[in-house]
Amino acid sequence: MHSDQVQERAEALFKKKQQQLQDGEQAMAEYQAERRAIIEKTARLRALRLARDAAHPRSGKGTAPTRALPAKTKTKKRVASPAA
Repeated sequence: MHSDQVQERAEALFKKKQQQLQDGEQAMAEYQAERRAIIEKTARLRALRLARDAAHPRSGKGTAPTRALPAKTKTKKRVASPAA
């Protein structure tokens, strides 16, 4: 009777490991499919952007205008007055 319990437990552990293996394979396949989809979408969007930019070139180098920062002013250091 004790050996039957050991056998059942071993089979249950084996089935659990097999299920984990199948779940891992499925998760990896889903991950790879999502990754391929992202790469394809990125390539398509890049091609569209490049085509748009080629059709409508901007004046200048194509960078966004930057705001000029205010000039820094020098400040005088305060000298500590002698203690009275």
